[in-house]
Amino acid sequence: MRIVFAKDYAALSEIAADMVAEQIRTKPDSVVGLATGNTPLGMYRELIKIHRQKQLSFCRMVTFNLDEYIALGKEDPHSYHYYMKHHFFRHVDIPEANQHIPNGEAGNIGQECLAYEQKIKEAGGIDLQILGIGRNGHIGFNEPDVRFTAATHRAELAESTIRANSHCFSSLAQVPRFAISMGIKTIMQARSIVILVNGEDKAEVLDRALWGDISPEIPASILQLHQRVTVIVEENATKRLRMNQRWQQAV
Repeated sequence: MRIVFAKDYAALSEIAADMVAEQIRTKPDSVVGLATGNTPLGMYRELIKIHRQKQLSFCRMVTFNLDEYIALGKEDPHSYHYYMKHHFFRHVDIPEANQHIPNGEAGNIGQECLAYEQKIKEAGGIDLQILGIGRNGHIGFNEPDVRFTAATHRAELAESTIRANSHCFSSLAQVPRFAISMGIKTIMQARSIVILVNGEDKAEVLDRALWGDISPEIPASILQLHQRVTVIVEENATKRLRMNQRWQQAV
């Protein structure tokens, strides 16, 4: 696990975008797993700049998003289809056929999950997976549980996640209770992973994810077992990290 320190959110976003851009320069047809939420927004803005100012084409890139709310339409402003379209896809040259997001309106959610897994397999697997981390340690919508859920699945959102996401909705009651999410096995099969951590409210859970026991109670802790993980952490998110020997070596 490699830890990269960013002095602020802007620096975190630039570092993350540069890593994605380098992946595309090295392998133009890379399969990249994408995340949503507040933390990756700056990365998407920087990637748009790189596309426009440095003429980096994403025309061969294939993307798979981590998750989508169940029962929200693709044009619903709260859906992740809408988020990706307005914050990234419409500003770059990724063909629509190469953009994959779970269909939260599918008539059979179980079949949709199986089909999503098959699409990832047919694409050759994920080369680079971008992650954020929830305040309760979730990655994707893999919430704290008594076990790790392996494959893409119907996920019930934790109350803490519902509250955290409620700022995007007009009321707490409007926040969906269920989503389709990549599973832990799907995420861990990515060849490399970059996790973005921003804000003091993520400091404690980051410490537990990096140095604590590997447990489904902190889903992000499973990343300790991956062979190629980069953690890009903004200064405020480092305030609770234990200064043990392993941390000093990372510094």
